[in-house]
Amino acid sequence: MNNNDRLVRLRYALDLKDEDTVEVFKMGHYDTTIEEVQQLLAKQTSSKPAEDEEEDFSENVYVKECTNPVFESFLNGLIVFKRGQQVMATGEPVKQTKLIKHDKDVNNVLLKKVKIALTLTSDDILDILDETGVSISNSELSAVLRKEGHRNYKECGDRYARNFLKGLALRYREQ
Repeated sequence: MNNNDRLVRLRYALDLKDEDTVEVFKMGHYDTTIEEVQQLLAKQTSSKPAEDEEEDFSENVYVKECTNPVFESFLNGLIVFKRGQQVMATGEPVKQTKLIKHDKDVNNVLLKKVKIALTLTSDDILDILDETGVSISNSELSAVLRKEGHRNYKECGDRYARNFLKGLALRYREQ
């Protein structure tokens, strides 16, 4: 699963329109247009014949790649969009931190930042995953939400991230 897939699924789960998505990116300090957002969401049409059935699962290819900094800007903007800008005692806005250092961190950061943006508790995340048929323990979730480098840190796989986003869609699209 690449960042474009994550963006598409998260946007669908939270029912964000193109205009809202542009606003979220701007709140995350990434200037974009509706056309660029649509390119991030649009899959490239494949010109390969269907004979290549060897690969049952191939990654989607999008018109414009969503890089890690762009995706993290979206996640930071989502926090501001849902919860408002956090300010220090001096009245200055808090500087948003960049947590994605390489590709294997993306799912962990996704879970952490969506948890913050939607004010979810760990029990809420466990319930969301349980709704999709995935059962993990509280300690496993705690390990996924830890900072990289912590001795109990565990990398979050695509399966958990995919099911978390699917569970969000089930929960938030029904309302």
